[in-house]
Amino acid sequence: MKKAVLLFIAFLSILNVEAQPYKYWIEFTDKNGSPYTIGNPSAYLSARAIARRTKYGIPVKLNDLPPNPNYVDSVIAKGVKLLNRSRWFNAISIYAADTTKLASIRALSFVKHGTLVTIVGRKKIVSNSNNYARARSGFREGIDAQSRISVVDTFNSGSAYNQEHMIGVDCINNMGFRGKGYQIAQIDARFGVANTLPAFDSLYNRGGVLGTWDFVWEDPNVYDDTNNTDNHGQMVLGCMVGNLPGSYMGDAADADFYLLRTEDVASEHRLEDDNWTSGAEYADSAGADVITSSLGYTTFDEGFDSYTYADMNGRVAVASQAATIASEKGLVVCVAAGNLGGSGWQYISSPGDADSILTVGAVDASGNYAFFSSTGPTSDHRVKPDVAAQGLNSALISPGGGVGTGSGTSFATPIMAGAVASLWSANPTVSNFELMSAVKQSASQYATPDSLEGYGIPNFCIANVLLHSLSSPTQTPVTILNKVYPNPFNNSVTVEFYSSLKQEVTVSLFNSIGQTVYKKSLTVAANGNTLIDIDGLSGLPQGVYLVTVADATGMMYTSKIVK
Repeated sequence: MKKAVLLFIAFLSILNVEAQPYKYWIEFTDKNGSPYTIGNPSAYLSARAIARRTKYGIPVKLNDLPPNPNYVDSVIAKGVKLLNRSRWFNAISIYAADTTKLASIRALSFVKHGTLVTIVGRKKIVSNSNNYARARSGFREGIDAQSRISVVDTFNSGSAYNQEHMIGVDCINNMGFRGKGYQIAQIDARFGVANTLPAFDSLYNRGGVLGTWDFVWEDPNVYDDTNNTDNHGQMVLGCMVGNLPGSYMGDAADADFYLLRTEDVASEHRLEDDNWTSGAEYADSAGADVITSSLGYTTFDEGFDSYTYADMNGRVAVASQAATIASEKGLVVCVAAGNLGGSGWQYISSPGDADSILTVGAVDASGNYAFFSSTGPTSDHRVKPDVAAQGLNSALISPGGGVGTGSGTSFATPIMAGAVASLWSANPTVSNFELMSAVKQSASQYATPDSLEGYGIPNFCIANVLLHSLSSPTQTPVTILNKVYPNPFNNSVTVEFYSSLKQEVTVSLFNSIGQTVYKKSLTVAANGNTLIDIDGLSGLPQGVYLVTVADATGMMYTSKIVK
């Protein structure tokens, strides 16, 4: 009901102010006669964006060129307002005061298509709701701004320890790699009052916010300075770079950021799908390395342009196509799977259906599938989500600037994106595709992906080993004891460990006085996780036991368990 009231207010505003309520997506036939050329990319790409292409052998292509400005000017001359330009789709977004403009624009010889995508007044509407996602295609994050969580604090990560340790990014952070030198473009709603909160002082004081832009209102101010109710972007940002010493540390605390607002929380229109594309193009041209976005689209207020599950193949929604193109340009794109699990829709949303990106699902604090996390596969049967991170009761920086919790794939996604930036800073020579491949190979169910968690929960410590072997091949095996469970145990125990090379490994179980109660030697494959089930333990007395994994170098890795 509240959404209907807001839309009614929007309608009244259209009646009382001069507005241009019709938004169109105009595609051009070609880029002929353009002043822009492939041979002079500095006219439309930053030096850092060009350097990325050079480093990874990515050619500057026709789709890098901006639309022909003569075509753009001819459309504007029809009495419409320009919103955004798209290099990748050779298109522009425009606003028009009435529907008569489209016919004359379509009649231009260089116009390929003209599509109505929004019928909404442009007057700003201030939301009075703390529920960011009341109409966000199921992105209904539960946010407890006042709650406090207590988790063992290690290396300044504080309350974020569990969600960071779960994916092994603490291993990378403890080596001193926290994304320094890497740039993350966050495509989101507004960013609350992040620029005023102590939790973000370290980011702003070092000049870590490199640029901001609001694609909804064509303005550099992306903050909600009025009442701090549009703060989804702020909470997402905190998962990566929030810093309250001793209480909370995000997993990419040294990364730099572009803060890009493409989402209008007061309504849902395909306009925002196009805005997302503009944000991705901004990220590419500015030279960002990672895109993180906790937005998703399935249905729209107009109804006529809503997506169906059949459209979730990565090739229909403009934002999905843009996410794939961003990956082709050398970026790692992390997108939320969505929060529609168990609903009538249930599946991932755009742009999470894109190919060659990391679509992130949610698990709980123990690593179990979170009931709300949207599921795969895509309609063309690709694995989705790709990976998963903690999204149920994730630790975050609350709207007021303290440590709180929130639930949603919106928070699993930046946790993953921050880890990606930190991992990349530890392995600066690898490409985005090599990095994404290593992340998936390190995941808990890489060999048997499913529709709930995809390849599973990554282990960035293992991914780091995999990437390091690309740049520094070695014949010294690296072994990591991932976990031993259940703990406490009764009749059986499962031991999971990783080996970088094919080697002989011995798994043993000792009681508290050093007696061996189980021992098994086996040859394990390279670059993979091995699971050993130790059964028949019901007859053992209660007490503390020690599990050991000894590798070919004589190194022994241990874990205590209790019966």
